[in-house]
Amino acid sequence: MEYSYVFMTDSDSDLPYSYVDELEMTMVYMPYIVDGKEYLDDLGRNGKQKEYFDSMRAGAVPVTSLLPQPVYEEYFEPVLQQGKDILFVAFSSQLSGTIRNIYAAREELLAKYPERKITVVDTLSISAPQTILILKAHALYREGKSMEEVAQWLEENKLKAQAWFTVDDLVYLKRGGRVSAVAAAVGGLLDLKPIITETREGKLVSAEKVRGRKAALRTLVEKAVENIDDPANADVIILHADALEDAEKVAGKLKEKIPGLGEIKIHYVGPVIGAHCGPGTVAVCFFGKERPL
Repeated sequence: MEYSYVFMTDSDSDLPYSYVDELEMTMVYMPYIVDGKEYLDDLGRNGKQKEYFDSMRAGAVPVTSLLPQPVYEEYFEPVLQQGKDILFVAFSSQLSGTIRNIYAAREELLAKYPERKITVVDTLSISAPQTILILKAHALYREGKSMEEVAQWLEENKLKAQAWFTVDDLVYLKRGGRVSAVAAAVGGLLDLKPIITETREGKLVSAEKVRGRKAALRTLVEKAVENIDDPANADVIILHADALEDAEKVAGKLKEKIPGLGEIKIHYVGPVIGAHCGPGTVAVCFFGKERPL
C-alpha cells in the first residue's frame, strides 16, 4: 500500500528490532555513551543485552544524552522531500527535553516545506507502554487510517498504556536524580523496593515501597490484576534487565491470576532506559484501564 504519510517513532520505546523489520517501520535511534564511546540503541539487534547489564554490574556507568535538533531534521527532511507527511509517536515529554528538539525541527522544516504536515504525539510513555501504543496505532496505519485518525486514537487511548516496575538496586535511580542519596542509602539498608509507575502526566513516580524482592514482584502482579480490564486485548509485555527468571515467574503468576489473558511477551529493557534503572529491573506493562495516578 502507498501511504500519504510516514509513521515514525523512536527507540526509547524499546520496540524489538524484529517488529521494526517486519513492519518496515521508520525509527529514530537514540544515543547512549559507555566508557566514552557513543552508541545508538539498536533495539537488540546486536544480541549483546546481557553483556551490557553485566558491564553495569562490573562498574560501567552508561550515560544518555538528548538527540539534537539537526539530527531530527536529517530524519524528517527526506520524507518531506518525497512529498509525504510525518506522524511522529514520541516518548514522554516529562522524562526528557528531547521533544523540544523535535518541535524545533518541525518548525524549521515546515517553514521550508509549508505544504507538508508533521504531527507529533506525546505518548506520555516510554519503553514497553510506548511499544504497545505504537503497535496498536501502526495497525490502524496499515489499515489505511488517516494521520489525523491515528493521532486521535493515540491521544484518546495513551493513558491506557501502563507500566509498573521495580529495580534491584537504587543506585541507578540515584544517579539519574530519581531518588536522593539518603533515600537510596536507607532503602538499601532496609531492603526497600520501590514500585514505580508512569503517571497520567507522563512522569515516573514511586507508588509504594515494599520490603524485599519477592514482595516487589508479587506487587507488580497485583497491580496488573487491578488494572487489566480486557485480558484478551491487554497486550502484556514483561521487561527485564537481565532478570529473565524473575520475568518468567511474573508471567506465570499473571497467567494464574488473570483468566483469558493472551500471549505474554518478554523482552529486554533497552540500553537507554536500562542506564537509568539498572540490571535486575523487572516491569509489567499492558493496555488496560486508564492510569490510576
